[in-house]
Amino acid sequence: MYSLLAGPLSVETLTIPIQGLPKSLRGSRVVQLSDFHFDGLRLSKQLLQQAIDVTNQAEPDLIVLTGDYVTDDPAPIHQLAYHLKALESRVGVYAVLGNHDLCSRTARTEVTTALTKVGIQVLWNEVVYPLGDELALVGLCDFWSRHFNPDPLMAGLSPELPRIVLSHNPDSAEMLQRWRVDLQLSGHTHGGQVVLPGVGPVVAAFMEWSLSAPQTIKPLLSTLTRKCFNVVRHWEWYQGLHQVGRNLLYVNRGLGTYLPGRLFCQPEVTVITLV
Repeated sequence: MYSLLAGPLSVETLTIPIQGLPKSLRGSRVVQLSDFHFDGLRLSKQLLQQAIDVTNQAEPDLIVLTGDYVTDDPAPIHQLAYHLKALESRVGVYAVLGNHDLCSRTARTEVTTALTKVGIQVLWNEVVYPLGDELALVGLCDFWSRHFNPDPLMAGLSPELPRIVLSHNPDSAEMLQRWRVDLQLSGHTHGGQVVLPGVGPVVAAFMEWSLSAPQTIKPLLSTLTRKCFNVVRHWEWYQGLHQVGRNLLYVNRGLGTYLPGRLFCQPEVTVITLV
C-alpha cells in the first residue's frame, strides 16, 4: 500500500563547485540514494530496481547512501543488500547510517554487516579518500546517536582540503558550520512527503501556524508539534540545495514512503557533478 503512494521516480541533477578541486576530479559524478525504508511496505521492489538502474545508467564515479535502509526491524536489510549489490561505480559505494538503522540493540551491527558483505563500505565517524587524497569523504554517525561527535574528524582535516560530508540528518548542518564543508549530503526528511505549491511541506506550515494558534487549543497541538520537531528542527532544509553559513547542504527526498504518501514530492535519485 505504501509503495503505491510513492509516485514516479525523479532524477535530480546538479552541478556543485568545489574550491580547490583538482583538475583530475573536475567532472566527477556522484550519485546519492537515501531513505529506503525497505520493509515490504514503504518501498516497492519495482521502484528500488528503477532507482538502481537509473544510478548505473549515470555511470557514477562514486555512489553514496545516506541512511535509513530499514524502519523498525533490521531483518529486511539482507534482502535490500542483495538488490544493492547491483550498484556499479568506478570507485565503490559508501554509506552512513540513519536513525532507523539504530532501531534496536543489534540493528547497527546487522545493517553494517549486511551492507559490508555486498561490498558497500559503511562509514561510522570515518574519513576516506575513494577519489584520491585531494578530496576527503567524511561519513558521520547519525545525529541523534550518542556517538555523534564530528570534532576529531573535522579538526584533523587541513582547512585547504576539499571534502564531502555524509550525514543522515540535515539538522547536523547547523553544528557543521564550524568547519569547511564543501557539500553535505543528507536525507531523513523525505522531502516533507506532502508539499503544497507556494506553501511548502504541510508539516512545516502546520508548525508555523501552531506558534500563533489560540492559547486555548495549543495544548491539543503540543503532541503533534513535538512529533514534527522530533523529525527535524530545520524544516526550511526539507529538500534540495541550501547555503548554511559558508557551507552547502543538499537534502535528498529519499525513496521510501510513509502514510499518507507523497504529494508533489517524488522519490529521488540525485546525480551530482563536481566542478
